[in-house]
Amino acid sequence: MDSSGLYLDITDFAHSTPAWVQSAFEVWTEYGLFVFGALFIAVWWRARGARDPRTVALALLAPLATALAYVASELVKSSVDEERPCRAVAGAAASLVKCPATGDWSFPSNHATIAGAAAVALAMVVGRLALLTVPLALLMAFSRVFVGVHYPHDVGMGLLLGASLAALAVLALTGPTSRIIAAMRANGSRAAVLIAGPGPAR
Repeated sequence: MDSSGLYLDITDFAHSTPAWVQSAFEVWTEYGLFVFGALFIAVWWRARGARDPRTVALALLAPLATALAYVASELVKSSVDEERPCRAVAGAAASLVKCPATGDWSFPSNHATIAGAAAVALAMVVGRLALLTVPLALLMAFSRVFVGVHYPHDVGMGLLLGASLAALAVLALTGPTSRIIAAMRANGSRAAVLIAGPGPAR
């Protein structure tokens, strides 16, 4: 798999953009995943008042499925051992952010995997959130190439890996987790209610 030509096109384009655009991408690529973290919290808090325990289960599974996708991407990284393009591609412009150290492999992109997983998992909780999360995930993936630390195929496969694993994990675990949420609500303890929510007002 060789996407070095497209990598060169994108990184050359990145260097032709104004400094404020480059700075915006540098900030987004470093801190953009925190947006998904904030969405996880907001969606869970909102779900706590839902009548159906399944809604809470989906909200709690979203970050768990994303974490599982991240672990999978790390396992793939350690078996593929692809060097970063910011070191491997001859004639490439300098990366806009520091090139990760040798041994921090390139394939697949962890950032893209996490973003893809989070986008899908959040959309499975609140369908209309896809209008926000999918563009954000695509922007995160593109930013990793734009700043010069990943090949396009790294981020493409990262998005696919994260999205597919998150969807499978959520689908597989929703039933058991819903039953746990229902039991926690029936328990009525303060800790259980904090996590599972009180459900609809009685």
